[in-house]
Amino acid sequence: MSNPAAFLETPRRDRDYLPVEARLRSWGEFVRPLPQGDVARQAERCMDCGVPFCHSGCPVNNLIPDWNALVGDGAWREALDRLHSTNNFPEFTGRVCPAPCEAACTLNLDDAPVIIKTIECAIVDRGFDEGWIEPVFSPRGTGYRIAIVGSGPAGLACAQQLARMGHAPTVFEKADRVGGLLRYGIPDFKLDKTLIDRRVAQMEAEGVIFRTGMNVGVDVSVERLMDDYQAIVLAGGAEQPRDLPVPGRELDGVHFAMDYLTQSNRRVAGLDEPDDAILATGRHVVVIGGGDTGSDCIGTANRQGAASVTQLEILPEPPLRENKALSWPHWPVKLRTSSSQEEGCGRAFSAATLQLVGEEGRVAALEYEQTGTLKRIPANLVLLAMGFTGPLTGGIAAKAYVEHDRRRDAEGSGCNYGTSRRRVFICGDMRRGQSLVVWAIREGRQCATAVHEWLGSIAVGGGLPEDSF
Repeated sequence: MSNPAAFLETPRRDRDYLPVEARLRSWGEFVRPLPQGDVARQAERCMDCGVPFCHSGCPVNNLIPDWNALVGDGAWREALDRLHSTNNFPEFTGRVCPAPCEAACTLNLDDAPVIIKTIECAIVDRGFDEGWIEPVFSPRGTGYRIAIVGSGPAGLACAQQLARMGHAPTVFEKADRVGGLLRYGIPDFKLDKTLIDRRVAQMEAEGVIFRTGMNVGVDVSVERLMDDYQAIVLAGGAEQPRDLPVPGRELDGVHFAMDYLTQSNRRVAGLDEPDDAILATGRHVVVIGGGDTGSDCIGTANRQGAASVTQLEILPEPPLRENKALSWPHWPVKLRTSSSQEEGCGRAFSAATLQLVGEEGRVAALEYEQTGTLKRIPANLVLLAMGFTGPLTGGIAAKAYVEHDRRRDAEGSGCNYGTSRRRVFICGDMRRGQSLVVWAIREGRQCATAVHEWLGSIAVGGGLPEDSF
């Protein structure tokens, strides 16, 4: 480190946001980057701990102290190489990851962790600005073709790794554009979609083929893929939303959060407008669920001009601060206020929805119980953001005749990302359940390694073995 005492001498300073009034008038990103000099000084605050607990909080095993030291020394390009060695898409994680690495930072014991997420984002953004990020080509091809179903972060990471190993991956995406949850599940104000297009262009140059508008199991059969490809990777995500079985669920104006967010993202992108548009304009919006998806609904509803936004959380209100002695270096349970919640939102904890009340077939109010007290609030639009239970019922996993139990990884597979069906692999949220983008990237990378090693066994064995797992 160029200044080993920086953690004592330099106060923590992170990125800030545009004012609420300004960002509510736009769908663009509103985080204001730090100047590069300030980023370097913040990187110097890293203590280069003998036991780097930040590693325990990072699913992709980012070499955090390494690239902190390089940024502190002004070696940005070397820092970029070190960052890319573990993370295919740091421009995504540098924007939407909750940064469990910062919770695990030793300096978090004093509530002043290194701004790891900001430094990561600054490294990759400068890499693109400087033209340092170019396609990475394999020196030779293997001739093996792999079909990857799903173009979310797991599928993209898996495809890029396989291409760089010399294989020929084809990514099948049922939507009209690549990106999965990144494209249509995360609002533009958190993740500008040109970032996805930029990476897709790099991957296409590296040899990855993208087939959009192809719903595997509907537009093309699984058996056709089995005939045409040596291996199939299922990376379709955990798309089955958790429902709310209460009276009034059938009323108009009650929607799953992802249906609402997908429509909004398509509208912002200038794509088709459905006849049954879901809009918050002038409505009293109630978001049920206190996670990131619910927060995205809040930010979207406020930008659409909602009359009011209320968020219901079934769990009790957490403490303002965690007990470090009990929680560190693990992700702490404490009260967090997202940027969307800051923009305008009523919050109710320990709130259990009892029923939805309608007028002329449309939802008009919501009744809930809060610590023994019955309450009723106006609700013209109710968004269900209570998480996801797993892959779509009757979706691609079922059509591939794959037996899968994420409590035991996959049937008979151990840790090699295989499934009960020969030549079919699985990764991402479809394998481990609803999780973070950073976990999806890790899963995609590790699945690519599993496929690569299995294909290597084919080459040695002289063909496709009858029982590959």
